[in-house]
Amino acid sequence: MLSLQNVSAHYGKIQALHNVSLHINQGEIVTLIGANGAGKTTILGTLCGEPHATEGRICFDSKEITDWQTARIMREAIAIVPEGRRVFSRMTVEENLAMGGFFADRQQYQSRIKRAYELFPRLYERRVQRAGTMSGGEQQMLAIGRALMSQPRLLLLDEPSLGLAPIIIQQIFDTIEQLRQEGMTIFLVEQNANQALKLADRGYVLENGHVVLEDSGDALLANEAVRSAYLGG
Repeated sequence: MLSLQNVSAHYGKIQALHNVSLHINQGEIVTLIGANGAGKTTILGTLCGEPHATEGRICFDSKEITDWQTARIMREAIAIVPEGRRVFSRMTVEENLAMGGFFADRQQYQSRIKRAYELFPRLYERRVQRAGTMSGGEQQMLAIGRALMSQPRLLLLDEPSLGLAPIIIQQIFDTIEQLRQEGMTIFLVEQNANQALKLADRGYVLENGHVVLEDSGDALLANEAVRSAYLGG
C-alpha cells in the first residue's frame, strides 16, 4: 500500500533522513520507534509533503506521491493525527470533527460523525464544548476522530500517548486495535515502544535518520538491543 524507497530529507542544509526504505501492507499496523530527534516525525512529514523528500520515491497504491502537495495527499485517503493533537481550540468538538469531514457529502458526514461518537462517547457528551477547554486525553480522542472523519485508508499516528494518563493511554491503544480489526491500515510513531510493539504486526527502529532494524513486533520486543535501548532493559 505504502512504500518509501531510499528517501532522504533535509531541513535547510541539515539532513534529517538518510536513504530510508520501509513499506506498509494493507491492513497492517506498522510502528516506528526511536529516540527523540531520530527523525520519526520527519518521516511522517515527508509522507504528508512537509518537508518534501529530497531523494528517493514515496508510493501509495502504486502512485508516486513524492512531489505531491499536502492537500492532494490528504485527498488520496491518507490522514494524520499530529504530535500535540493540534485541535482547533476555539471551535467546539463538533466543529472540529466537521473540519475533518470537509469533503464528505451530507449522508457521508452523518454516518462518519456517528461513527466518531461511537468510538469516543465522551466526544458526544462534549460535542458543544470548546476543544481548548478539554483535557489532553479528550483532545487526543478528538484529534483521532477528526482524522477518521475523512475516512482514510491509511492513518498516520504521531505519538498518540504522549503526556496522557495511563488509563487514557489504554483507551487510545484499545481504539487503535479496534480500527485494525475493522481493516484500517495504520503507521504508528510512538515513544511508548512496549505498547506500540505489542500492537504492531511489524516495526522499524530509526536512529539518527537511518533505519537500523526491521522485524515483527514480537521479534523486536524480544530483541536484547531493542529492549536495552527502548524498553528499559
